[in-house]
Amino acid sequence: MGFSNIMDSNRFSGESTLDPATDALIEARARVLGPGYRLFYDTPVHLVRGRGSHLFDVDGVRYLDAYNNVPGVGHAHPAVTEAVTRALSTLNTHTRYLHEEIVRYSRRLLATMPEHLDRVTYACTGSEANDLALRIAHRYTGRRGVVVTADAYHGNTAAVTAISPSNGDADTPTDHVRRVPAPDTYRENGTAGARFAADVRAAIADLDAAGVGVGAFIVDTVFSSDGIYTDADLVGEAVGAVHAAGGLFIADEVQPGFARTGESMWGFGRHGVQPDLVTLGKPMGNGVPISAVVARSVVSDSFSSDIPYFNTCGGTPMSIAAASAVLDVIEDEKLMTNAADVGDALRAGIAEVAGSSPMIGDVRGVGLYTGVEVVAPGTTDGDRAAARTLVNRLRDRQVLISICGRDGNVLKIRPPLVFSLSDVDWFCTEFADACAHIG
Repeated sequence: MGFSNIMDSNRFSGESTLDPATDALIEARARVLGPGYRLFYDTPVHLVRGRGSHLFDVDGVRYLDAYNNVPGVGHAHPAVTEAVTRALSTLNTHTRYLHEEIVRYSRRLLATMPEHLDRVTYACTGSEANDLALRIAHRYTGRRGVVVTADAYHGNTAAVTAISPSNGDADTPTDHVRRVPAPDTYRENGTAGARFAADVRAAIADLDAAGVGVGAFIVDTVFSSDGIYTDADLVGEAVGAVHAAGGLFIADEVQPGFARTGESMWGFGRHGVQPDLVTLGKPMGNGVPISAVVARSVVSDSFSSDIPYFNTCGGTPMSIAAASAVLDVIEDEKLMTNAADVGDALRAGIAEVAGSSPMIGDVRGVGLYTGVEVVAPGTTDGDRAAARTLVNRLRDRQVLISICGRDGNVLKIRPPLVFSLSDVDWFCTEFADACAHIG
């Protein structure tokens, strides 16, 4: 059976002894959902309610959510709830009827992007958005080759699974895909961006030699599943190489987008690069399924002028209402500034703990996206087992995070944007205690 870093590094093994009610629920879930679904943690969490950055289990125990970016503006945000309720109570059709709100929201969304990005197409999930972006890139360039990072995750359609190595080595044909290691700023010490660009050039040359050619280079600019590398100078040279070869750059903004970096609305904005296509997903509707592809019109129209695109639930009045409310909250509550300030405080607190913990090799991040390298003491070798233990010790202290990276050793800390300084104190107190009790 294939091993998926993104799904299996923090997977419930089924070996824990739990209370009878939880055991019964897990058994029922497995019976009706099958083996493809995964649960987090050695002891799964049975959640029934959320508010802001906090979650509550079936017994009323409160947890600190330091992981979930889908409710980007917080669990059960009243503004989103009200907007969705109002839309559902009024009308919820599809995009083959006229509706003013989709036009109003589209203008507002495009206004947050560089001027050359002037078309938007709606879907329901990031997987669908990335699938569509690949179709558009192939149509525009006439080439089907794709360059991705070695542990990328971009979704789970057939086409997108082929460019998502962290899903596990599925049987999807990948003769048109070339994988390059992400820029490892912890171990490459100032050379990561140049090495990354050199690898991208080599991948382009290999695609050319195979008669495939490069159609697209897709990356999320915080390298979220590769291990979280957030320096701002990592992708520019690589993007330039792709453009020089006639390929398109797809910025997958599902992870770094919607103000998460604290420096820019979109992750690519920190790198001085010009995407040809931008894909949006998860946080866009704060949990209501909506996603989008934003593109240069010359690129988008090369596809849509000949091939109509329709997604029944993409861009409905309900999903547009949720997405519009998300932008309202980001602006009204100044969540980009919050991401910057609280993210800095969080990393400072973690770094203080790391100073007395030899298993913490590196603390890095931007805004409310933080990666913590767990290593064998005295080395830079990733320690998968210790990272998993640490994640589960935090879970036992009601703090929820997960793991990413090639070696499954990087703690992924990615809370809702409403994470507060008091949440930072809670996190760092429990993090220090968890580190102290792992020997």
